[in-house]
Amino acid sequence: MNNHLFSVFPSENFVDLGLYQFGWEQCAPSHSYGPAARNHYLFHYVLAGTGTLFATGNGGVTREIQIKSGQGFLLYPGQIATYIADKEFPWEYTWVEFDGLRVKEAMDSAGFSVDAPVYHAQYKDLREIMKDEMLYIANHGNQTAFHLIGHLYLFLDAMVRSLGNMSVDKGNKLQDFYIKEALSYIEQNFQNDISVEGIAGVCGINRSYFGKIFKQRLGKSPQEFLLNYRMIKATELLKLTTLSVGDVSKAVGYENQLHFSRAFKKIYGVSPREWRNQNVVRR
Repeated sequence: MNNHLFSVFPSENFVDLGLYQFGWEQCAPSHSYGPAARNHYLFHYVLAGTGTLFATGNGGVTREIQIKSGQGFLLYPGQIATYIADKEFPWEYTWVEFDGLRVKEAMDSAGFSVDAPVYHAQYKDLREIMKDEMLYIANHGNQTAFHLIGHLYLFLDAMVRSLGNMSVDKGNKLQDFYIKEALSYIEQNFQNDISVEGIAGVCGINRSYFGKIFKQRLGKSPQEFLLNYRMIKATELLKLTTLSVGDVSKAVGYENQLHFSRAFKKIYGVSPREWRNQNVVRR
């Protein structure tokens, strides 16, 4: 059995930088997680041991990457990945799941992309600061939300600077407001029959402009983001509940179960029922 710490952040009301879950784990030999995707950015830093990451990149191509002690890996929202600890020298790692209006800029600045997920620091002193901040967060899940968000900022600062890249540029505050409104609307209404036009209308801007700034800020079109958001919610329901596939379909905005199953299989490669049979809750 794995030794681990795992916490879910108590509040999501932080727009620029938010924390979702975090922890530490001493993996059992050959311990695996996935294939799965997250709604937010997920960063693992390897404290000891080694293992293998399988992650989809641009064009849906899956890459196999060895990740060892002193390195880390970043998974993007909606990116499908599996990671497996080595049989003889399994990983010990710490992780944080985070997101926000400033995160894509920060990750671009750091040099990350879905095709370049590996963290390899240029400055070891800053890497140690980053590691210490991650472990502090993992070990202080009972602290206040503001306390943990403060340490998350320190983690992100140390991570970006340890890679030797420039600081994040200031964004457009009005565009940030539109994206915040759009994300809030999607999170509250993804189970309903909503459209990109409708989301743009809620923001008070035209569809073309909305699509442009959404893609710039989040790296996905509104349609892609909504589809991925619904499918990730579907995997959570399949994994954590006993709802039928038909009920899961309706719960994520698909009245037609066949349309839902086709969309799900296009992303995950298997039907919702097959995915449920292959996956269990590991943490």
